[in-house]
Amino acid sequence: MQITIIGLDISKSVFQVHGVNEPGEPLLRRQLRRREVLRFFANLEPCVVGIEACHSSHYWGRELSALGHDVRLIPTQYVRPFRRGGKNDANDAEAICDAASRPAIHSVAVKSAEQQAIQSLHRT
Repeated sequence: MQITIIGLDISKSVFQVHGVNEPGEPLLRRQLRRREVLRFFANLEPCVVGIEACHSSHYWGRELSALGHDVRLIPTQYVRPFRRGGKNDANDAEAICDAASRPAIHSVAVKSAEQQAIQSLHRT
């Protein structure tokens, strides 16, 4: 079966991936190093990729969108209710995947590098 939705929990060096198919059955649970992420997603069919919204998520959103994936940046307060168990990377990736599968969950638009630069100037 084909992976339709992926939850990607990003951090400094190790990223956690959780992928499900159309009925919601888990097909993929994997850790990736930073250097492996783009190669991994380049080899996947285009799908929905959910990422918890933060400053670096916009960079990853731009990179994954360039590979043909539909990226949804989801605010933390919408991901938190879907987390099962303790707070760790694997549970976070699964919660992001669950939140990305809900059509009513609001997502943040991916900002360009210029928009992020202007925003940081504005906040300073």
